[in-house]
Amino acid sequence: MSIAVSKTRDTLVDVARQLFARMGYHHTTMNDIAQASQKGRRTLYTYFKNKDDIFSAVVEAELNKLLEMLLEVAAKQLPADEKLISFIYIRLDAVKTIVFRNGTLRNTFFRDIWRVEKARKKFDQRETEIICNILEDGVKEDIFHVPDIRVTALIIHHALKGLEVPYIRGHISDSERDRIIERQNMMNLIFNGIKIKNNVY
Repeated sequence: MSIAVSKTRDTLVDVARQLFARMGYHHTTMNDIAQASQKGRRTLYTYFKNKDDIFSAVVEAELNKLLEMLLEVAAKQLPADEKLISFIYIRLDAVKTIVFRNGTLRNTFFRDIWRVEKARKKFDQRETEIICNILEDGVKEDIFHVPDIRVTALIIHHALKGLEVPYIRGHISDSERDRIIERQNMMNLIFNGIKIKNNVY
């Protein structure tokens, strides 16, 4: 993809994001995007088949920003347990920021979650790979005992996805004190589990 082609596509995606954020997905038309971008309908349809296609590109662009942040965390010289907790909180905070930055698009996130799911498949795969790498480092550092790294990474990944909506809506923690307690509880749950260590399976 040439620089000019990439720049045009990026412009269309950003214009679409702004319109989705201001007007909502359902109230934005391809014609609105073409007019606002000053590129014309023909140009728009050269890059995107339909509104679903450009919505997927908008979500993907936002998730790529999040992925860059997570890769920065993964590259830090930290013990694996500290890195994993940092990863979890940076991820949850970033998703919350992305959703709220996009105004009425947040309604689509909550109401049409299947549409977001469809657009985030690549991100989910990359995130699981990053978690796998952190877990592998933890095993090498004798910090973690993980019988199956891939399965454990998938469980953590899906647990984080399940936390997104309540975290975004502020149902988990509102005050700084709550966040400290929440962080302690999350660390305890991830690293110690909930069962008294009398039996080893």
